[in-house]
Formats: sequence, C-alpha cells, structure tokens
Amino acid sequence: MKSIFSKYLSPEKWLIRENKWACPEELNVNESVLTLGNGYVGSRGIYEEIPEGTEPGTYIAGVFDKAGAMVAELVNVPNPIDFRIIVEGEKLDITRMDVLEHERVLDLRKGILVRRTVFMDTKKRRFLYESMRFFSLFDTHVGCMQVYFKSLDREAKIIIQDAIDDSVTNAGSILEGRKRHTQVVDVSSTGELTYMCVKTYTRKIRIAYTSCLAVARGRGQGMPTLNKIFNMSIDKGETLRFTKIFTIYTSRHISQRRIKAIALRDARKAAHMGFEELLGRNTEAWRKRWAAADILIKGDEDVEKALRFNIYHMIISGKEADEDVSIGARTLSGEGYRGHVFWDTEMFLLPFYIYTRPDIARNLLMYRYNRLNPAREIAAKQGYRGTLFPWESADSGREVTPPYAKNLDGTIIEIKTMDYEHHIVADVAYGVWHYHEASKDTGFMLRAGLEIMFETARFWASRVTYNKKKKVYEIKRAMGPDEFHETVDNSAYVNIMASWNLEKAHEYYEHFSKTKGFYLRRVSRKISLSPGEVKKWKEIAGRIKVTHSKTKKIIEQFDGYLRKRDIIIKQFDKFFMPILPRNVKIRDMSKTQLVKQADVVMLLYLFPEMFSKEEAKRNYTYYIARTLHKSSLSPSIHSIVGNEVGDTARGYILFLFSLYADLKNTHRNTSEGIHAASLGGTWQACIMGFGGFRIMSGMPSFEPRLPVHWKEMSFSIKWRSRNLAIRVKDTSLEVTVFSRKKGNQLIKYFDSVYKIPFNKKITISRKR
Repeated sequence: MKSIFSKYLSPEKWLIRENKWACPEELNVNESVLTLGNGYVGSRGIYEEIPEGTEPGTYIAGVFDKAGAMVAELVNVPNPIDFRIIVEGEKLDITRMDVLEHERVLDLRKGILVRRTVFMDTKKRRFLYESMRFFSLFDTHVGCMQVYFKSLDREAKIIIQDAIDDSVTNAGSILEGRKRHTQVVDVSSTGELTYMCVKTYTRKIRIAYTSCLAVARGRGQGMPTLNKIFNMSIDKGETLRFTKIFTIYTSRHISQRRIKAIALRDARKAAHMGFEELLGRNTEAWRKRWAAADILIKGDEDVEKALRFNIYHMIISGKEADEDVSIGARTLSGEGYRGHVFWDTEMFLLPFYIYTRPDIARNLLMYRYNRLNPAREIAAKQGYRGTLFPWESADSGREVTPPYAKNLDGTIIEIKTMDYEHHIVADVAYGVWHYHEASKDTGFMLRAGLEIMFETARFWASRVTYNKKKKVYEIKRAMGPDEFHETVDNSAYVNIMASWNLEKAHEYYEHFSKTKGFYLRRVSRKISLSPGEVKKWKEIAGRIKVTHSKTKKIIEQFDGYLRKRDIIIKQFDKFFMPILPRNVKIRDMSKTQLVKQADVVMLLYLFPEMFSKEEAKRNYTYYIARTLHKSSLSPSIHSIVGNEVGDTARGYILFLFSLYADLKNTHRNTSEGIHAASLGGTWQACIMGFGGFRIMSGMPSFEPRLPVHWKEMSFSIKWRSRNLAIRVKDTSLEVTVFSRKKGNQLIKYFDSVYKIPFNKKITISRKR
C-alpha cells in the first residue's frame, strides 16, 4: 500500500489486507474481520461513507437493552465512524462511484485500520481518499480517525458531513424487526467540542459522546470546527486533512450527573494531545500486550499471521478492571447470539487470559460470581438447590435464551438448551479451578471462588437421583455439548463433569479448612454449608453413573446411544469437513449416533490424567468418525486430542479449519461477528495441542507435537506470578522462568520432571 499512512504500518507478517472492493456478499464479513476495539468498545470495520448494505456496529461491553426484543441484547450504540464527502452532487461512495484502486489494511500489532481508495465520478474525475483510525488501547474511552482527501484531476466543490449517527439499529431476528435501543437526551457544543448523550430505553443507561473535528489544507496546522456539515473548495492536486478525536463514556460506572463533565474534560485532554501522541500511546499499549500474547512459528508465516489475527481479536475482547462484564459468543464485533455469554467463555476463551492476562481471567470469573443470586433463583425455579447459571447470560445474570431459533436446515425450532444444558454449572466451576491452579490466587478463592465451587456442587447434589437397584446416582433428562440429542439420561459429559465438580468442591473444603479456616467458616456461614453436606458430595461423586461399552471399549455418550442408528461419515467438503449423508435429515439427528461437536472427546481434553493413552485413542477414533463439527467449538478440541493420540494429519487439518474460521468465513456466518470460541480454541490447539502444554500433577507439563514443517514455536505463559518463556522444537524444549525471587520451577517434559532455576535459560533434549 502506497499510502500517506504507510509509515505507520508494521511489517507484512502483522497485516491483514482487503486488496479489493468487497462485493456486497463479502461486505459484512469484512466488517467483522476488520473490527477495531480495546475491550471496552468494539467497532466494526465499516467504510466511513456508510455505503448501502453496510452494517455499522459499535458495541460497549456490558451495555444491554430489551426494547422491542424477546430478550436483552447487546446494544448497537450510535456510530462515531460516519464521515461523508459529496463532490458536486455525487457522494464519494464505494458502491456508487467507480473504484480504480482500493485497499484496506488492519495492523494487528498496533490495532489500526488504514485505507486507500481512488474513486472516479461520472465526469471521469479522480479522487484519492485515505484514512486511518483506531480505538485506543491506552485510554479505552478515546477513538481517533484521520482522513486525507485529494482531487487528482481538477478543482472541485465539496460538502463534508461528519456525524455520530444515532439512527443505528440492532438487526432483526426471528419474529422481530430491526430495533433501536437508544434515544437522544442531550446535544450541545462547548468551545471546539460537540457533545451528544443517548439513553437506552429499558435499562436507562446513558452513553455520552464528545468529538472534535479539525480541518487542514495540506499538512498544515488543523483548525477545529463546530460544523458537522460544511462546504469547501479544493484545487487540483490539493490535499485536505480531517482529524476527528472522540470519547465515549457510559453511566455504568459514572453517575448520570457527572458523565457530561467527565466526557468533556477528557475530550479536551485528548484533543490537546493530538493525533500523533494518542497514536503513540496506543502503539505502546499494544506493544506491551503482544509481549505476553504473541506466538512465533518458524516454518509457516501464513499460520503465524493467522494466529495473530485470532489473538488480536481476543485482545480487543477482554476488558480490564471491570468485574461486571464477560465476553459474548461473537465478541464485540457483531450481533450474533445477541451478544450473549455462553459456556464458551470459561471453556474456550478463559485459558488464553489465564496464561497471558490473569487479571482479565479473574474479571471474567467475577462476572459469574456477581450473578450468583440470579443463578440461585434459576436453580430454585427448576426445583434445585445451589446455583444454576443461565445457558445464555447478558447483564442481569438471568436466563436470556430466546425461545426460538433457526435450525441448521433453516427451519424455526423451539430452544430447549436453557432447560437441560446444565453442564454450564460445572463448566464455570472448571474455569474457577483452572484459574486457581495456574495462578494460586488465594484471595480470589476466599472472596469468590470457594462460594462458586460450593454452590455449584450443591446444585449437582440436588440434581442427581439415586438408583437403589444399581446403587448409583444418575442425572436424567440432561443435554451434553452434543445438541443433536436434547434430553438424554446419564450423559457422560454431564455426569463426569458433575462428579468432578463435587469431588473438587470437597477437596477445596478440606484444603482451606486447614489453611484458611477462618475464611472458610465465613463462607460456610454465608451459604449455610455444613461439614455433613460436604461429606455427602464426596459420596455422590464416587457413585455417579458413567456407562462403558464392554464390546466397543469406549465411554457410551449417554444411555442408549449405541442402540441408535449408526452412520459413519464418508464424505468431506473442500475444507475437509464432514458432509451430512443425503439420506439423513437434520430433524432426524437424534435418532442417529451422529454428533454435533466434541462431547466425550471434550472430556478427553479436559481430563488428560483421567484416561490412559489407549482409552483416549479408542474413544477419539470412535467419535471422530461420527462427528459433523456443526459448531465452531468442535474442530479445535478434536485437533488437540487427535494430536495426542497420533492422528496428527487430521489434527492439523482441524486446526487449520479453526484457525481460518473467520478469515475464510468457513462457517458462512462471520458477518454476524467473530467466533469467540474458535479464537480461544485455536489458541489452545496451538499451545496445548502442538505445544503439548498441560497441567499435570500440579505442574506445567510439555509434550510437544509440532507439525512436520514447523521448525520451532515460541510462546509465553504466566504461571503463579512467574513468566515462562517457552521454545519448543521437535526434539528439545527451551525454558526460561522469569521471577523476581530466587528458586526453581518444576517442569515435566514427557515422562521426566526437571528443576528449572529462575532467570536462567535451560534447554532439555530428548531422542526421537
């Protein structure tokens, strides 16, 4: 790209390019792919002129509303990226004018979006339009946009329209039309600043915008203007520069009385700093973030760049210093699933934050803790004790799963996940354990973690029924991750997760009664927990039914699964993904052994010490042949387990499918937002799969299995307040444990345990 902004761009291995004008079919996909953000706000990668067919989307973490909708949804708030140029009656628009040259570049390392487009109007006049914008990672309330406009052939008269567009709406869905969630409550100007405040209809959240637009000819000093629509003339070869700096605040954490004053104050500060200083601070913030999160691969630059794309989107999804928000299934990049939070967060996204930004991981778990009371109400309403987290969660913590949705074949079906997919209870508990095991954050456990573990265990103790004849506990009418089979008895995933949850809660109770007895008693009093109840958890945990097939020597996914019609997948598409056999209809899936996504295989991944290599291979081999991967959650998990059991070729193919889920729109719905679970699953497939990293016997363990053409892979993880720099090769592991203290770190490498001294690079080798 030969652009005035080229000097700001990173090397090619950090750049995602849109090399041509996206046709209407690709327009909304690219808007998701090129999303900018910082954890507080997400802004879809729209064209500034808002062409026909575009879906402007600006989403603020935690801002939900229900006006005109069946359930609360993430609000599409007013769009600050609205800048239009009209040249003598013709709008500069990528869908209306001829486009002679066009390119947009997302710089993953700096979080900036750069554009260069050459337009030609009906009079054959050419115009060069260049822009760069970003939402600051340093100050997450600040956004900046700079535009250069040049008339290449002759003088022209132009009209400039700069706006914060409050007419945006949320997309319609089943039984609903488009919805507008905000109304303007204040518009004013102060000095060179303009101010607008809107309020959501039902939640009454205020969103305040303050902006400043400066205009300059050439590269001279910009002059602020209050005008939002103004006329200008431009000579042939002359360049105009427009610089827009804006701030966004909400009343979620600022009182309505103070929000205007704070917004104006900080906008003045930002305007005084100017574009270059704000960009520099943003760049430095990104440098620090990448220092902890980057993955280097020698031998495959394309995969390295695609991995960075996935990591970039996780960086702009995680909010700092906010214990009241989580991450939705489509991040802050679109309205898929209405911005709701699923089990995806704890099982797929959380590990990335645990090992790169544990403070954000803690925030995500605090989001669940702060909604324990609504979860208790859900459990009580269904006749259970303890806490039952909603299958879909928004701001309140109450159940917001919509009653209807489109099935894979396009038909409208009734949704039952909120009534039966109770495994989310244990999934959240697993997230608590995972975070604590990697961080040893005792303060978190005493404040929140123990209460979550105890209340989730209490739920399972009330959810089981005792079979006197078989002397086992059963969980009936539940649903595992495989949603093709909706209400089953004794789902292996549900039962094993429940058993683990009960056992782990008992273990925590015993441990903290010895080490932090005062705090444990305080938690116990708060929730009326007795030692007798805890003792019962252990008894139940050891007797929950899990069915093993003696003939096939596998775990049966649920009671009666192996009696269903057995169909082996034999056809695959261009991505090597399974094709549904022609003689099977979507509505008949429950009558077959076909599986939607990782279910039993998910257990093989979550509990590597629970299954022998032989058991894992038998179960993986059986279920992979029957899994359709009709969820973005599936390929990454099968990739990891496939690598572990020796199915490396397929493991790599599944990794690539997950890796390129959004870059190549493999699920055909990236237009609705980036697939959050795919982002986190891809990271895990790389670090846990190829890097072979797991927690084994309470220590970091590595059994690398690099693809044959990868020479080495380097990454960092945070482990109990230490930074581990890891470099894996085919026959060696290089480890540096950075710590402010003196000491050693135990590391397991395949079957041997090594004592690694702090702050010293150690290389461990092995024979092939």
